[in-house]
Amino acid sequence: MPRIHVCSLDRLHRTVAETGARDVLTVIKNIGQVETPEGVEQMRHLKLEFADIWRPTEGEVMANEAHIEEMLGFMTRWDRAAPMVIHCYAGVSRSTASAFIAACALRPETSEAEWAQRLRQVSPTATPNIHIVSLGDRLLGRRGRMIEAIETIGRGEDCYEGVPFSLEIGPRAPLGG
Repeated sequence: MPRIHVCSLDRLHRTVAETGARDVLTVIKNIGQVETPEGVEQMRHLKLEFADIWRPTEGEVMANEAHIEEMLGFMTRWDRAAPMVIHCYAGVSRSTASAFIAACALRPETSEAEWAQRLRQVSPTATPNIHIVSLGDRLLGRRGRMIEAIETIGRGEDCYEGVPFSLEIGPRAPLGG
């Protein structure tokens, strides 16, 4: 089954090698520090640069709608023939928010609350960045349901680096189906 794997920068190359992923989403502050993993074509590695913040902070780039629109376009182009890896610096906040947005976008028949519960089941450390989630909620027209779902699962366990995990997304729906 097609899966989205979530990890930290430190585990990126190992996770791609172990899973056979061919698509990578990087959401990190300094994208210059990230090399495209072996086996992943440049065009299948989207790098979005923004800080892990939820309110404007001087000198920091905050995620905005353009970032999330680009992310959603990348995710919906994913052919699901091989896994996707989403990573941020620690694998705790930006990447988990992005994986949650991906799950909600790619499998809209599953409720936001169910995706949030699945996220918590597979990752006790996940603390999705609520600002990123709110952008996804607005762009996907979810009327606050994504925000409410993440607030319901609460903050994850404190950690320096999240433990890698995956969410089963399933195959693309057949055309016309």
